Amino acid sequence: MTRNQPQHSRPSAFNRLLRAALWLTIAAALTACGGSGMSGSLGSLAPGMGSSSSSTGTMGASCSGSCGAAMITMGDAAGDFDSYMVDLVSLTLTRSDGTVVETVPATTQVDFTQLVNLSEILSAAEIPAGRYVSVSMTLDYNGASIVVDNGTMGVPIAQANIINGANSQPLVSPNSQITVTLSLPSDAPLVVTPGTVAHLALDFDLTDSNAVTPSATNPTTVTVDPVLMASLVPDTTRQLHVRGELASVDTSTNSFVVNVRPFFAASGMNGQLTVDTTSTTTYSINGTAYTGSQGLAQLATLPADTMTAAYGTWNSTTQTFTASSVLVGSSVAGARLDSVQGTVVARTGDTLTVENGLICPVGPAIVGFQRTVTVTVGPNTMVSESGNSGSFTIGDISVGQHVQFFGTLSRGGSSSSSSSSSSSMSGMGETAMGDIGQESFWGNETLDATSGSAVLLPTQAVGTVSSAASGTVTLNLQSLDRIPASSFDFAGTGSSVDATASAYSIEVPPQLSTGSLAAGAPASFFGFVAPFGMAPPDFIASTLVNYSQANALLYVRWASPGVTAPFATLTASELLVSQATLTASAQHVIRVGSVTLDPSTLAAGLQIDPDTAATNAHFAIVHAKSRMIDTYTTFNDLVTALTTELNGTNAALDVGAVGPYDSSTGVFSAEGLVVVMND
Repeated sequence: MTRNQPQHSRPSAFNRLLRAALWLTIAAALTACGGSGMSGSLGSLAPGMGSSSSSTGTMGASCSGSCGAAMITMGDAAGDFDSYMVDLVSLTLTRSDGTVVETVPATTQVDFTQLVNLSEILSAAEIPAGRYVSVSMTLDYNGASIVVDNGTMGVPIAQANIINGANSQPLVSPNSQITVTLSLPSDAPLVVTPGTVAHLALDFDLTDSNAVTPSATNPTTVTVDPVLMASLVPDTTRQLHVRGELASVDTSTNSFVVNVRPFFAASGMNGQLTVDTTSTTTYSINGTAYTGSQGLAQLATLPADTMTAAYGTWNSTTQTFTASSVLVGSSVAGARLDSVQGTVVARTGDTLTVENGLICPVGPAIVGFQRTVTVTVGPNTMVSESGNSGSFTIGDISVGQHVQFFGTLSRGGSSSSSSSSSSSMSGMGETAMGDIGQESFWGNETLDATSGSAVLLPTQAVGTVSSAASGTVTLNLQSLDRIPASSFDFAGTGSSVDATASAYSIEVPPQLSTGSLAAGAPASFFGFVAPFGMAPPDFIASTLVNYSQANALLYVRWASPGVTAPFATLTASELLVSQATLTASAQHVIRVGSVTLDPSTLAAGLQIDPDTAATNAHFAIVHAKSRMIDTYTTFNDLVTALTTELNGTNAALDVGAVGPYDSSTGVFSAEGLVVVMND
């Protein structure tokens, strides 16, 4: 056993430390086994104020000699947020000799909620060769747009209620910046060598980085303690996205080069990236669809400064990025037309209700968020589908589909395209792109796309399996695009029977194996919703995320003062939390990837066993009042300590675990387990 005493003076800060200890112990096990597609180390939970070190060099500094390319990508683990817009001020790499290189030379606006299912290429710049041992990220929360999803509506968080967890002070100017530094494992630094591309994949965990209080259902405050994870291996479950101006096109090699300009940046260049294409790569160029060489030839006719955005995959062996879909010109958000990106939750005729709308006005204006946006389409709306060729119409836009619409944005009856310098946006130059103020919480916007276009984007369907047969899986649908199934109005989606969340049918192509999808198993599909009025099937899958080998996260919380007998069985081989004890808890959830399971439905209770296959198990007891954390290397040692602790007087407040979960048996195999005691 190892006992540690944390040094914190404020009770509120200590409470956050307890939660951090809970999840850091769990995350240590995740890291050890490469769970969630990530490997590497966790970032520091002691963020500093202000910008990064003054010794930071410029991107590409001293590259007259030995240099190599460093491709840095950013993703995000899901959290309970509809919007999380902040400014990325700095992202630096530190070499083993102390050399510091800035990879993002200009402040860039980021909406981390857009990075759950894809990774953004932040930089592909040439930097000095060497072994890089740490990375530091500085975020600026001044004017941040944070909207908490409480399950029924989005709740904007006031600026003064976004709190720095390090000092319990509001993240407002001039103290609005927060920095997190991540030390890479000593045996796995980022090695940059001439003639190669080194890849560093970063993951900003929204859940672990933010504490929402008093609760997710009634949020008033968000406390920020950034947690950053890193991997030298790309997460293959996510698409890569690269945005930037066109530099050149080479039809002989079926490729083009972009000057990387991530997210919503209006200017600047973070290196260059070659984008390979294939005969099946789809293009939406100024709203018109093309495929393969036809699209590349059309791209070659455009000016070198045309804005592009490509979705695709990275091959670590060949060190190449291959695009499945390319957006060009007015098909890129904010390039020539106003844009709204979100998920269709209802459709009546040609009028669509779009939820979680990311609003990107044309030109140098503020990117904003609106919970619901009304979009109008018509016969002249050009429709394309990302990654798929063919002829598409507005009939392909159905309820549940993730879509990017282009057209004319109206606000209170005025068109933003013709009045982007109106009173709410007057005086804003290019630097305003990325400045987030009160305008980020937009309201009453509508988009007229009748003379514009729409790009259907991959959508995620999440739920538990009701049945699985050849070519068809029926889900008890939990969410589409992370929006709860209860938010969708499926009226009009079916040819004879409309889609229903309780029996949502997924068409699965033959190449996707569904053999392990037993009834009750969690599952996630990526694909496209069936055309409006044509269901069933309700959804056509292109990718299956199979969680049969994935780790799960368990969290149970009892209201203070806790429970004196949390376990009906407490032995060296088993902990059992009864159904009654789970039902009486303030919170109980099992998360497997994007799927949420309710352990209180288990009539026999939740059985927690040690994971005998784990090679680096982590167990701990956190003592809330005495401020002590006891750690153990074996499940048996933990149980011995719990037997002493649970003496009829001491009470448990929290139980958290990580490891494989068998939904068919209700057995959780813990390779990481933490119990928080109220003593």
